[in-house]
Parts: sequence; C-alpha cells; structure tokens
Amino acid sequence: MKTKPPVPRAILVGVQITGVDDVAHAASLEELGRLVKTLGYEVVGTISQKRDEIDGTTVLGKGRLEELAAITGGTGIVGSMAMPRKSKARERFEAADEKSNDRQIEHDPHTPPRPEFVIVDQEISPNQARNLERATGAQVLDRTGVIVEIFHHHAHSREAKLQVEIARLKYVSPRMRELPGGGRQQGYGAGESDLELDRRKIRDRLAELREQLKDIQRDSDQRRSTRSDQLRVALVGYTNAGKSSLMRALTGSEVLVADKLFATLDTTIRALQPETKPRVLVSDTVGFIKKLPHDLVASFRSTLAEALEASLLLYVVDASDPTYESQLEVSRNVLREIGADTVPSRLLLNKIDRVSEADRAALRAKHPNAILLSANSPEDVATLHQSIIAFFETAMIEDQLVLPYGKQGLLNDVYENARVLSEDYDTIGRIMKVRGLPGAIARLRRTLATS
Repeated sequence: MKTKPPVPRAILVGVQITGVDDVAHAASLEELGRLVKTLGYEVVGTISQKRDEIDGTTVLGKGRLEELAAITGGTGIVGSMAMPRKSKARERFEAADEKSNDRQIEHDPHTPPRPEFVIVDQEISPNQARNLERATGAQVLDRTGVIVEIFHHHAHSREAKLQVEIARLKYVSPRMRELPGGGRQQGYGAGESDLELDRRKIRDRLAELREQLKDIQRDSDQRRSTRSDQLRVALVGYTNAGKSSLMRALTGSEVLVADKLFATLDTTIRALQPETKPRVLVSDTVGFIKKLPHDLVASFRSTLAEALEASLLLYVVDASDPTYESQLEVSRNVLREIGADTVPSRLLLNKIDRVSEADRAALRAKHPNAILLSANSPEDVATLHQSIIAFFETAMIEDQLVLPYGKQGLLNDVYENARVLSEDYDTIGRIMKVRGLPGAIARLRRTLATS
C-alpha cells in the first residue's frame, strides 16, 4: 500500500511597515496562509514584526530572526553554513514537477517536525532569500513565489500553461546561483559556467514559449472577433469572491466551484440561461489578489482581454469580507492597467447572506448603485439576470430585414444575433422586424446583401 508523502510544513513571516494598519496586516497574513494551504502546505505558525521598513539583508530584525531560526532549527546567523545549499530556484528549474521535500531535520520523536519552509508575505530579493535560508536552514519562498507555484499547478488550458511557465521562469532565473565548485562547460557554450548555461537555457525557452503563445493568442483573437457583435458580460473581481458560483448560477454550467484561492485560471465562456435572443455570453475570468506579480498580470493579459472586450463588467465582491474595499480597489487597478476601466460596469456585493442587516444597510448607503445578492439565492440571481437584460436593451435598436426566399439558410443567423419581433411575407421573401445591437444588425444586413 502506497503511503502518502508528508505534507510540507511552513511558517509565515510578515513585516508590518509604517503606513499599514493592524487590520490590513492581519488580513494579508491570513490571505497568505490560505495561499500556502492552496499550494498544499500546512501552516504551523506565524512570525510578525513591526518595522519602519523591511530589512534589506534578512527581512527581519536580529531578534525576530533568531526567534524564527529557533523554530526552524537554524543558527540565526547569516553565512553560518559551511557550504551553500543548492537553491530552491535551481531545483524548480531542473525538476519543475517534483516537490523538493527531501531534506529531513532531526528532531525529538515526541515533538512535531520542524517547518521546512519559510514563507515571506512580501516579494523579496534573491539575496534576502539566500540570507534567510542560511540563517534558518529552511527553504524560503516569498508571496510571489507561492502565487507562481499555485498558478503552475492550477493551469489547465494550453494558453494558461504557457503564460504561467513564462512567469515562472522569469521568477526563477534571477534566483538561481552557482553551486560550489561549479565548473566550465566543454564543447557548445564553452567557457560558460553551469549557472550561465542554465540561464541561457531559460532565455531560449522563454523565446520559444513566447512564439507558441503568439500562435495561440492569434487564434484566440480570431475567436473573439467572431463574437464582437454579441452581447458579452465578464465577471471580474478578487479571487474567491464567488465569481464561479455566480457563473454557474447565471449559465447553468458545471464550472468548478471551490472554496480556495485561484480555483479558476482559464477563462470560461457560457450563454446566459434562460437563453435570450440575441444570446448573452458570460465569461468567468482569473481572480485578482493583492501584490499580484506584475509578470503574471502581463502573462494573463490575453485572458483578461475578455474583460477588455466585454460590453459589461460585473465587479464581484465578497461583501462579508472586512477588507472588501481594498479588494475592490485591487480589481480596479488591475483592470485599469490593461485599459478595461472604461468598460461599463456594475458592482455586485456578493455573499450578502453572510452579512448582518445593519451592515447591509451600511453597504446600501455607501454603494447605492450596487446590487446586493447571494449566488446561492435563485431570487437574487433572477434579479441580476433581469438587470443584465435591461442593460443591453438600452443599447438595442429596432429595424427591418428582408430575407429572400433563396437565402432561407441564413434564418438561423438572424435568430442568433437579433430578437425577431414579427414576421411577414411578400413576393421577395421573409420580412422580419428585429431588435438587436446596431453592430449586429449592420453585419446581418451585409451578410444578406452579399450571400
């Protein structure tokens, strides 16, 4: 019988710098804990410190560093290791899908095993990571590294996998370092050290990945262009705000719904149900998070293009979260970065069933134009459905189309892209009074004229 490998144990490290209040700091550490659990690690403790700024050498001050080292079994002294260890970054590059959990720390059998990972709630430099590893004897990941690893494990589509690998290699490359006694290469690449050769391999791989991604994105752009005249809604917002639950409720689709961060990385597109004429397409996009690495935002730009090209953005917010306002601001900043802040939008305060009546009244006063709802309430979802239809109705126009008898094969195209209000017949063909978006009706006119 196969025994399951032990769950990696991790201790969280946070530095509360000047200007960050206690609530925001605690929320950030709690979110980091959820990220670490999503990665499959067990959180066994937290070390936190208030400082004017993060220590440029070891992140923490001397006292807190010694306290952390006592927990992990390290010396607490930078440079105390006789031989530098192989970096975690190099291990991830050489064996991307292996979990590096080989190193065992001796401990009393009656005491819990020491944490093998130190996870820092900031993006830290390769030098800071190396110093922490030397002082603690543990492997060090920062918040960015955790998010990159989660994306690596959760990407499913070819496009998402390529995007994640690009971000992952860009994160790993500067964190690679030379092994002791690293020699020079012979033959091709002669004169290069092992480190230089590895970095050149990464540069070559990045160039290859970008070319593959261009091909996929070209196909994606073509698919999006065929939907340009359709009614399109994009669900956007913070990770775990309930976008996938709302997607399932609005479209009846079996999209993944999970109570974990970044359950959705690939954009899902489904038709609004009950289906309308013309059809409304709803897309569920990747969630956002505080301190989302810039490279990941850039990598997922094509995925987020669904938001940029939507007719309506629905900002989904977990109203039961005390930090919902900062989460909403994160979502708006990311969408502003890709130029989607000009798209018409509505604010959805989700999970309202977890909010007290007094807090609901405060939310209504603060966000008078928002829709308060629970994705688990059929009545709330029906109200949102009607709100979406009403939004598109204001942009629609009525017109008349003539479908000649010899072109009846185009009838389905008309019904797909417009609502047929009435039909009549004359000697030329079928006369239809239709209602739809101006662009869709203009395209139908061109199709009927040239087919």
